[in-house]
Amino acid sequence: MIDLYYAPTPNGHKITLFLEETGLPYQIHRIDISAGDQFKPEFLAISPNNKIPAIVDRQPVDGGVPLSLFESGEILLYLAEKTGRFLSQEMRTRATTLQWLFWQVGGFGPMLGQNHHFNYYAPQPVPYAIERYQLETQRLYGVLNTQLEKNAYVAGDEYTIADMAVYPWVVSHERQRIDLADYPAVCNWHERIAARPATQRAYQLAQN
Repeated sequence: MIDLYYAPTPNGHKITLFLEETGLPYQIHRIDISAGDQFKPEFLAISPNNKIPAIVDRQPVDGGVPLSLFESGEILLYLAEKTGRFLSQEMRTRATTLQWLFWQVGGFGPMLGQNHHFNYYAPQPVPYAIERYQLETQRLYGVLNTQLEKNAYVAGDEYTIADMAVYPWVVSHERQRIDLADYPAVCNWHERIAARPATQRAYQLAQN
């Protein structure tokens, strides 16, 4: 059993996408960020960076005591290795998948997050920051579009944890002032992933 500490954000959706695809048994513990649940001692014991998602695996592969993990990229990697799903064991394919996973964790997510912040949450407009993060968002979508012009999925021919990491941020493209018509390969990829039954189940959880 996986205990998932979750809020319906792009990073939270990454993990429900994986869990719904694989059928691993899990239980959701909703973390109300607006109420400050992420700062409670019991959550900090699992996620010391006070961020979601986090998991506790009650049945780790080594048979030892429950294992707690935070950081969405590490959770995806751990679950892929635990299940043998969505991450190839072939060296080159695996390296490519992890490369794009880290691209999302290190760039695509943080830059789009700053885009969200300065467009919607900053207490006053900061024109330089708005322009800087909008241009970087557009650049990153261009990088993704070029990759998807050559490949069915982010890391190649197969759906992987790299797609699960990137997709939830693309779902929010309108809030990033991005028109997917300008990135046709991304648009096609987005539509195909949205049609997956596991994707639909994962996003339905956000409505509950």
